[in-house]
Amino acid sequence: GPANSWGIHGLWPDDCDGDYSEDCDTSREYTDITTLIEKYGTTELLDFMETYWNSNDESNEDFWESEWAEHGTCISTLDPTCYTDYETGIEAVDFFQIVVNLFQTLTLYAAGIVPSNSATYTLSEINAAISAQFGQDPVLLCDDDTISEIYYGFYVNGPLLNQDFVPAAVVGEDSTCPSSGIKYPVKSGATTTTTTATATTTSSSSSATGSTVSGDGYWYAYYDGEKNGCLISEGYWYTTGTCATYEATTSGDGFTMTSSKGTCGVSDNELGCASGVSSTTFTVIDGYLAYDGTTTFYSNEIPTGDDEAYIWTDYGDYEVTFQWYAL
Repeated sequence: GPANSWGIHGLWPDDCDGDYSEDCDTSREYTDITTLIEKYGTTELLDFMETYWNSNDESNEDFWESEWAEHGTCISTLDPTCYTDYETGIEAVDFFQIVVNLFQTLTLYAAGIVPSNSATYTLSEINAAISAQFGQDPVLLCDDDTISEIYYGFYVNGPLLNQDFVPAAVVGEDSTCPSSGIKYPVKSGATTTTTTATATTTSSSSSATGSTVSGDGYWYAYYDGEKNGCLISEGYWYTTGTCATYEATTSGDGFTMTSSKGTCGVSDNELGCASGVSSTTFTVIDGYLAYDGTTTFYSNEIPTGDDEAYIWTDYGDYEVTFQWYAL
């Protein structure tokens, strides 16, 4: 993965005793995950996986194929019989999308544990910080005294496609890190990125305050006090797909921003991003996107499934806010 972020290993069903099944359906061991995502998924999903889901010793494609074959095929609610209009391979794309969505909710940096080439941590400090955010203790794996991997446990209510994950203790696995002196070094090639907003980030200090952000990041959506999706590249609110990367550029006391669709702005009280949109200067207040001095935006629906909700600045049935997550 990138120098300023953790990467994805995978998601696998556990037998609640430390064991798990593998390679449950050889007839669905697909050999071209990239093509399947291009057919059934999104460019944003593939781009995210190419950045954050990498192997140390094989190609990305081989790694993805292995994770799907070994673990994805063992998730019973992704069996073809669970789909009304099944098409070959679509369940694998659902698997990767859901893993990415879940990964985006987990940030060790937001828990107050940050990389350092000089500081060390105790096991209890790391567990306490993560459990305060996540709700359960994780399992930490170390190479000698250096943290290398984190296991998070979940129960799943209903089919995996519902994405109703409940944090749970990992059973049958123990942390391999020492009780103290744990190293969490800065990755080779990492650079320090500074933001001037209260933000949740994996690459920079999130304690500063101000009215602007810069660089690349996501806009996570919060509805009724809970994180619920994010903005996608058109400037729409979406709850089940991959977040769009926005590029923020300082402009005066605020910032402008673009997505893969083009310039972002407010026109006729509607937020949008496209090649023909006139740029708007935004600000942040306590890390949340602000327009005309307020962080409250509106929608006429709470999006579910493949639905996308338009975002308005002046009225709507539901209030939503968007918090910056720097990449």
